[in-house]
Amino acid sequence: MIALSPISRPSPNPLRTVLGNLLLCLVLLTGVIGMVGCTTTTEKKVARAAVFYPPLPNPPRIQYLTTFSGPDDINPARSAWLDFILGKDTGVIEAIKKPYGVAIHAGRIYVIDTRGGGYAVFDLQRRRFEFVQGSGGGKLTKPINITIDADGNKYVTDTGRDQIVVFDRHDRYVRAYGAIGDFKPVDTAVLGDRLYVTDLKNQQVQVLDKATGKTLLKIGKPGSNEGEFVFPTNLAIGPDQHLYVTDTGNYRITKFTLDGKFVRNFGAIGIGFGQFARPKGVALDREGRLYAVDAAFQNIQVLSPEGKLLLFFGNAGDDPENINLPTQVAIDYDNVQYFQPYAESGFKIEYVILVASQYGASKVNAYGFGRMEGMDYGADATAPEGAH
Repeated sequence: MIALSPISRPSPNPLRTVLGNLLLCLVLLTGVIGMVGCTTTTEKKVARAAVFYPPLPNPPRIQYLTTFSGPDDINPARSAWLDFILGKDTGVIEAIKKPYGVAIHAGRIYVIDTRGGGYAVFDLQRRRFEFVQGSGGGKLTKPINITIDADGNKYVTDTGRDQIVVFDRHDRYVRAYGAIGDFKPVDTAVLGDRLYVTDLKNQQVQVLDKATGKTLLKIGKPGSNEGEFVFPTNLAIGPDQHLYVTDTGNYRITKFTLDGKFVRNFGAIGIGFGQFARPKGVALDREGRLYAVDAAFQNIQVLSPEGKLLLFFGNAGDDPENINLPTQVAIDYDNVQYFQPYAESGFKIEYVILVASQYGASKVNAYGFGRMEGMDYGADATAPEGAH
């Protein structure tokens, strides 16, 4: 048998090796550019016509601006290629699952996620997304609503804990209000040293001392007469220094003095203008116009201080501007600069309206209340009755 000698290999040429590596890098780079280019092409969005309420050619008062549902809405997603190279951060919340409460403060939108067990933070200035669940004494279980005071402290109602959990402006846990059996809080409103709380357990509004947590006052009792409640849910304090309470089971919004004296009701059960089927969130602008969310009609009704319907907007559907089972509404004047770029040319925003929806692709919609330059709005500063 003849033994075969091993094939001898020539010594590597250093110049050839360098050139080969450079060629390989060029091929890979070309592939990356091609993949990124493909991603950009496939993710390009088709421009849509601006959505106004009432619709053009009527003088519009409200424009749908944009939607916040997850990290990609504040910070554009990386390409699939970069995820492959750098690794995908599986710790990032992909999207809000089931929001309820929404608030805005100092350039940040805060959204309670009842299924996520915390609240999302959309930082409009730094274009960042965060999610806060709390830990230790501040661990959230089933948060529902969020209120933010002038110092940036957040009051989160948690129906799993039956407490109000407080976080400071840096999202650090501060304290909790409510011992076992005290109440079942749904929403809060803060004014001075008082904390107003809707209480489903006792069908009333409790007023707490912010410093001690002691109950100072109880407003209302179970029932359907004036000043009584059936499932009080949401709260707002108006520019007139009165308390507005959504009385969901009585299909109305009730106005009180800050000391709990009944003033009047807005709305009643029905399907007509100014009536409600399932009222939820409530907010007021600086002119005293009342914004009332109706989860059954899936819209927001805008009422005058006297209770007259001025405008309603929103409807269910699959388009970005649609709302599906809406829960809460928030009005803000301090952060308009972050939203004006979304507005149609010539439409000047006076304040921003945020609406949270529990279902559908759009979790929190931002709308702008304003005027279109060059259009005649007449003597009435609001849109005509019945426009939608």
